[in-house]
Amino acid sequence: MLSPAMAATVSGVPRVVDGDTLVVENTRVRLFGIDAPESKQTCQRASGGAWSCGAAATAALRALAAQEVRCSGDEEDRYGRLIAVCRAGGRDLNAAMVARGAAFAYRKYSMAYVRQEAEAKSARRGVWQGNAERPDLMRAQTRAGTPPPQSGCAIKGNISGRGHLYHVPGMRSYEATRINTRKGERWFCSEAQAKAAGWRRAGG
Repeated sequence: MLSPAMAATVSGVPRVVDGDTLVVENTRVRLFGIDAPESKQTCQRASGGAWSCGAAATAALRALAAQEVRCSGDEEDRYGRLIAVCRAGGRDLNAAMVARGAAFAYRKYSMAYVRQEAEAKSARRGVWQGNAERPDLMRAQTRAGTPPPQSGCAIKGNISGRGHLYHVPGMRSYEATRINTRKGERWFCSEAQAKAAGWRRAGG
C-alpha cells in the first residue's frame, strides 16, 4: 500500500539493507519498480543445485551503490520508506539491478523495467539462470504461516480436489501454487521424495 508523500530527493553514500532497500542520509529508500529476492532466499540453477540469490542481490546493489547516490520519489510505502529511483554515476540503479538479473520487474506497481527483465531472462542472467520464486509470492506464503523451503527443497506438494499433486519449479502452475502446511501440504527436496510420500506429478 503506497501513500502520497512530499516529493523528496536524498543523496549521499548509502548503506545497503538488501537487494532493493537503501538508507541514504537516515532516510530509508525502497527502490521503485523492482523486487529483489529476499535476503535469505535461495534459487535453483537449471543444472541443479541451489544458490543464495538473496545474498547475491544484496551484493549486487552494494557494488552498484558504492558511491554517492541520488534518490528521488514522491510516495512512501506502508513501512514509511521513500519509494524512489536512485542514480549513481548517471546510471539508473533500479534498471541496472533488473538488467543484471538481481531483481524482478515489480509489475504490481510499475512496468518501467519490464524490458530490462526480458533482456536478463533471455540472457539467463542472475535469477533467470534457473528457477526462482518471485519474492512477493514468498512474502505472501510467510504471512500465511508457510515458511519458505529449505535450501534445495523447492518442490511444492499441494492438496486439491485432484488429489496430492507436486509442482516442480518451471511448471506453468508452479508460481501460482501456494503451500499451506496446516492443511498437510509440504515441500519436497526431490521428485523421488514426493512420489515416495504418495504425491503425483502435476500436469504442467
